[in-house]
Formats: sequence, structure tokens, C-alpha cells
Amino acid sequence: MKDLCKATLACLLLPALVPAADKPSTPPLTEVHVNSSQTVRIHTPAGWKVEKQTGQPELMEARGDGLIIRILRREGELGLDSLHVECMLVRLAGAMDTSPQVDYEYDFVGGEVGGRRGLDSAFVVHYDSPVGGHADWRQRNVTLVGDGESVCVIGYVPAAVYKKSKPARNLLKAVLERVELAPWP
Repeated sequence: MKDLCKATLACLLLPALVPAADKPSTPPLTEVHVNSSQTVRIHTPAGWKVEKQTGQPELMEARGDGLIIRILRREGELGLDSLHVECMLVRLAGAMDTSPQVDYEYDFVGGEVGGRRGLDSAFVVHYDSPVGGHADWRQRNVTLVGDGESVCVIGYVPAAVYKKSKPARNLLKAVLERVELAPWP
């Protein structure tokens, strides 16, 4: 488990690792995508669309199976709390199209991934107009700071889908757990 915690988000996302035999089945995560700076990679099922943008902040977005994952990276170690709050405001629509109220599932849960400080929050955002056919989206933010960089991993899933679809929840969890930080294992 120590090696896993050096490279992936699984140790922050799971209180205890579940043995492979007990893990729910998800589509195989056969595709590997690396961000522009070659410091973060994500594993996705085949057919997911992945776009990369360089710049400050550097952004990579993966979409598939009704889910969206955004990885926001900045050079240098920024303040963990302030970056986490900033990344929580990265929404699927602009501020004027989003309700200011969100429904928190949990907020600012701390942990560590391979010597990097981390925070994790999950909440539902209400949009004035549906985004991708849904007005309510569950958003999960995991923010990591350390080793000379700051990274936010943001997962989005329609709230109704998250509530009713165990396969969607499992797929989101599997993709988030397979976000890896350099150096690779």
C-alpha cells in the first residue's frame, strides 16, 4: 500500500484499500493520458474524449459515460486551503448560471498522498439551465500540494445518476483512483 500511496490518489480516496476480489467490476481502464507537463496521468476506459490545454493553470479534461474529470495543475506549491476553494468553484457553467447554494456531502477532509498534502470535498451544484441534460451535478474535488506542484482533480456526475447508478459511482471512483502523479510507479 505504501507504493500505491506514492503514486495514486487511491490512498486519499479510500479509508482502506479493498482487496481486488471485492472491488466492483467497471469497464477496463485501458487508455492512459498524460498532461502537457508530463507530471499527471489518468487512466480511462476506451472511447473517452480527452483534451489538454497548456498554460497557467494547465488543464486536462476527460469525458465519457456521462462523467467528466478535470485535472487542473499549477507549477509551484500554492496554499492548500485556498487552492481547494478555488478549484471547488470550477463549475460546468459560469457563476451567473449557477446557484450560489450547494449541498455538501462532506467538506475539507484531509489526507496525504506520497508526501503531498491533500483535501477532499464532495457536494451537489444546482445549475439554472441543465448541463448535459441535468440541472444538478455532484462535484468531487481532490486537491494535492507538494513536490513543487499543485493539482486539483475534479469529478462531475449528474446527481440523479450518482444516486441511482452503482456502475456510474464505481466508474467515477475507479477513474479518480487511477490518477497518478509523477514519478510513475
